[in-house]
Amino acid sequence: MRLPDFEAWAIFAKVAEFGSFARAADDVQLSRPTVSKAVSRLEQSLGVALFHRNSRHLSLTQTGQTLLAHANRILVEAQSAEVEARGGRQRPSGRVRMAAPMTFGIRHLAPVLPAFMQRYPDVDLSIDFSDAVVDLVADGYDVALRIATLADSSLRARSLCSFRLLLVAAPAWLDKHGRPDHPRALEAHKGFVYTNTAAPGIIRLSHAEAGKEFVLAQRAGFGADNSEAFLPCLEAGLGYGLFPEFMVWDALRDGRLECLLPQWHAAAITLYLVTPASPLRPMRVMALLDYLENAFANPPWSVAPAQMDTNKT
Repeated sequence: MRLPDFEAWAIFAKVAEFGSFARAADDVQLSRPTVSKAVSRLEQSLGVALFHRNSRHLSLTQTGQTLLAHANRILVEAQSAEVEARGGRQRPSGRVRMAAPMTFGIRHLAPVLPAFMQRYPDVDLSIDFSDAVVDLVADGYDVALRIATLADSSLRARSLCSFRLLLVAAPAWLDKHGRPDHPRALEAHKGFVYTNTAAPGIIRLSHAEAGKEFVLAQRAGFGADNSEAFLPCLEAGLGYGLFPEFMVWDALRDGRLECLLPQWHAAAITLYLVTPASPLRPMRVMALLDYLENAFANPPWSVAPAQMDTNKT
């Protein structure tokens, strides 16, 4: 019986990981022709194509996607054997490609990364900050931070923390327009509308005690696909809006903003770490996942200032 071509399986896993023959060749320190020949050799042995190729794009075929979990298992098991043989001395190394939401990534992800990079100096991070929802497998990402209700069950998700969505305005706006006693009062005023949703300006609210619901339809005085753009005008008293508390918790603490209608709540949202379906991940990816889970175990907004909950209507 002919033995499996373990080297070709491992190289196939690396090419799929990087989405590029050249980058995979650099990572495994082999020439590009050697890497290309290994994949071609495996395809000829199996009698199927593993990648769709053209001059500008490389993607897995359906068969390639199916077999990738086996290839990853072969690679991870071989790496684990080498680590054990060396007495467990191997350190996480190599590149981790990540996607993260723009505002959350810059405000909260970036500040916790120095300690990770100091702890794992051989890991190279490549992070794309964007509010677009990327395809982890097709676009070659190891992990993504997502703030949403997850619909794709083919991905593996790890919950990091949750946060509230808060109706807020500056004291100057409240002094001018008064403090509303019902969400419908806000429909008379222009607000800040986040447009990167299926229904911009539509806010579903429920009453904490009365069990009532209300759908607030905002009038847009300023619309944008990134809420960070609203903050200067918000604090200047030029409107109201619904914001995730990770964006406004410090302004609420300092009194630059106040909560509106604290008895009315939008549904809370969860922050997830999302990875491709395979349970087998390189050590460098596992190190980042574990580090971020610990880093966001007690986020700063989880110790909410009393001011957020004391403006009773």
